[in-house]
Amino acid sequence: MKLSQNVLVALLCLVAVGLGGCRRNIVRAAPPSVASPPQTEPFPQPTVVNQQPAPESAPPPDVKSQAQPVPAVSAPPRPRPPVETEAAKPKTEPEPQPPQIAPQLSAKDQDAAVRTTTDDIRVAERNLQLAYGRQLNASQNDLVEKIGGFLGQAHEAIRAGDWVRAQNLAQKAQVLSIELVKSL
Repeated sequence: MKLSQNVLVALLCLVAVGLGGCRRNIVRAAPPSVASPPQTEPFPQPTVVNQQPAPESAPPPDVKSQAQPVPAVSAPPRPRPPVETEAAKPKTEPEPQPPQIAPQLSAKDQDAAVRTTTDDIRVAERNLQLAYGRQLNASQNDLVEKIGGFLGQAHEAIRAGDWVRAQNLAQKAQVLSIELVKSL
């Protein structure tokens, strides 16, 4: 009987130590990847209190246990490193625009590109004039918006001197304008 009481007390001591946890291996989550507002006060760290086994109805016999109670030591909370965000970093200079790569055309090829580009732009604008003032359905309105976008981009490419891109955009506007006229 005395042996089972000793085993019971030893088990209760081990359970109490096991439930107390280990203060050295505290798992902390990584800081969030999104910017959060700075905290004014750090969160208080939880303190671990040694848990004593619940008293039984009969007092346990005096047994010298080998388990020593661990004194509770509260460590000061570690300061959190400041989280830097892209918004907090001051920009020193604006980012330069990426260079435009345009093929070099011979004089003959550039004259042909200028001629076909202006012809395609002229046809697309004439076809758009036919659509103005008419009652258009949703798909026709969508075509008008796309044609206007392509024409605007083609004019920007002409101002930049990129005749190959301008020719490509003008041709797209011209093809869409023909589809618009067919649907009227």
